[in-house]
Amino acid sequence: MKLANKVELLAPAGNQEKLKIAILYGADAVYIGIDGYSLRGSAGSFKLGDLPAAVTFAHRHEVKAYIALNIFAHNQDFDSLPEILRVVAKSKADAIIVSDPGIFYQVRHILPRLPVHISTQANTTNRYAAEFWRDQGAKRVTLARELSLPEISLIAGRSGLETEVFVHGAMCISYSGRCFLSKYLAGRDANLGDCAHSCRWKYHLMEEKRSGEFLPVFEDRRGSYIFNSKDLRLAAFIPDLIKAGVSSFKIEGRMKSLHYVATVVRVYRSIVDNYYKLGKDFSFKREWLYELEKVSHRRYSTGFLDGESELEANENSTYIRRYDFVGLVEECRLNSGRLLVGVRNRLRIGDELEALMPNGNIMSFKLETIILGGEDVLEAHANDKIEIITNKPVMAGSILRRSNTSIKETDMN
Repeated sequence: MKLANKVELLAPAGNQEKLKIAILYGADAVYIGIDGYSLRGSAGSFKLGDLPAAVTFAHRHEVKAYIALNIFAHNQDFDSLPEILRVVAKSKADAIIVSDPGIFYQVRHILPRLPVHISTQANTTNRYAAEFWRDQGAKRVTLARELSLPEISLIAGRSGLETEVFVHGAMCISYSGRCFLSKYLAGRDANLGDCAHSCRWKYHLMEEKRSGEFLPVFEDRRGSYIFNSKDLRLAAFIPDLIKAGVSSFKIEGRMKSLHYVATVVRVYRSIVDNYYKLGKDFSFKREWLYELEKVSHRRYSTGFLDGESELEANENSTYIRRYDFVGLVEECRLNSGRLLVGVRNRLRIGDELEALMPNGNIMSFKLETIILGGEDVLEAHANDKIEIITNKPVMAGSILRRSNTSIKETDMN
């Protein structure tokens, strides 16, 4: 299938390492947060001084870099904004993502030529809101997650803007993420990037005049979870979203693991590429869904896309972890069959491992040798640098994972 504009795959880059993995596994573009100005805490953001190098790295690999400045700003937040925008301009970033009209105004005033993307936090749910942002000078709008496929199609077809849609990742119980629960309960403002995830806590309901008598609210044996939403997975809807005219598919997860970023980007890369290659002969592969089951996730949902939200089915807050992320292959020494591995979880001789490679191939092998500090050892632990030996052609940048035998098939989707 030949189309003028192939849909973009936009991946999260919570730090320099995740940036590299997102690019290595097939992202067309990455989004980067600035510490204090994006809707993720410092663990999912870059220091301002590190921004130019990150953008340069992305451009060197022909990948676009978008900078998220999508907090809902207070007056004091504008004091540092001119300096931030100066660094953004110097870095030659491809666009800025905003949600606050005040920040939008300042960006358009200070950097009038820099493309501006409207964040999902702006709650764009109709074509007229999209046209409003277009008339103000925005280039793209990230649509609210609360839209159905026909609504997305109408906005994409009539607004005259690029449209971006979240296709995978965590969802917030609040309307497009505009939540004050964390601020109220923990003093941490989600709208300034400091969410305490209060919705994931365990709650019980108590009636005012029945002190000490706790009432069940959709209770199971692990407690009551009245706010929890499932995770979004729109993999099977990718062809429909392409036909609807969506410009960019966005993956949530700046604070997720390297394993998550690599796996999810690789799966959606494969789906998109297969669709464009095969066109009307395209058929969806169940193996793509199986791969997405291997990352840590809550039970999956298609959200509002098909018109019937599954979000009302309150779930417990437990993550499903079918596989443990145990290491990143940092270097391959092909002549000796040795791999230099940065360990992320305990490894033992005899472990059955999978290597997810940047090209999408998966190699399975048994761990028979662990070399730590020049000595053979029986096990290795997180943060160790080890060598392992295998006769499999494993690539640098591969993710090593191990099946979590404590997860039963009945726990799967």
